Amino acid sequence: MISVLVVDDQHLVRMGLRMLFEPAPDIEITGEAAGGAEAVRLAARLAPDVVLMDLRMPGTDGITATRQILAARPSTRVVALTTFDDDDHLYPALTAGACGFLVKDTPPAEILDAVRRAAGGAAPFSREALARLVTRATTTPAPAGPPAPRALSATLTPREREVLALLGEGLSNQEIADRLHLGITTVKTHVAHLMAKTGRDNRIRLAVLAVLCGVVPD
Repeated sequence: MISVLVVDDQHLVRMGLRMLFEPAPDIEITGEAAGGAEAVRLAARLAPDVVLMDLRMPGTDGITATRQILAARPSTRVVALTTFDDDDHLYPALTAGACGFLVKDTPPAEILDAVRRAAGGAAPFSREALARLVTRATTTPAPAGPPAPRALSATLTPREREVLALLGEGLSNQEIADRLHLGITTVKTHVAHLMAKTGRDNRIRLAVLAVLCGVVPD
């Protein structure tokens, strides 16, 4: 059973998500929070597998709450809930450790799938959220550090490019292993090499890179 903590300052949103998950036999809403501080307390007490985290809330916002939850329990999977005008919060949430991004009007079946994928180690994201992250990456001056995406792409092996492309589709290590007929340990090694070569420290950053490199369509 996948345990989920829902965090949103709007009661109707929380109620809607609870109604969505109630029929699912493998997902249980174990707690709801109307703000970030409450979310941190509940996460410490309930130890949920997945947290669905609104980013903009009064008081302690979702970015701060994400950082505090993951500092206390790094195995928790936090999926950020975003709106169409939340672009300024996407990269900070990514830096705080969010493993995925969903826009709030994502179809119900995709939200259910995203929670399952997050619990399984994937980096679920809506294509709209990924596109906005890519836009931010291409319009924000790049800090000194990793080289440009196209230059990075040239340093990758053909297999690493294949793995990067599947990361760009949001697949988990096991799903990549199944798709490429590889062992899970081999996939983990490729992902570790990609992070080391590119300077991207999580799967969402690699997914953004995959689009910027052109190995998956934007």
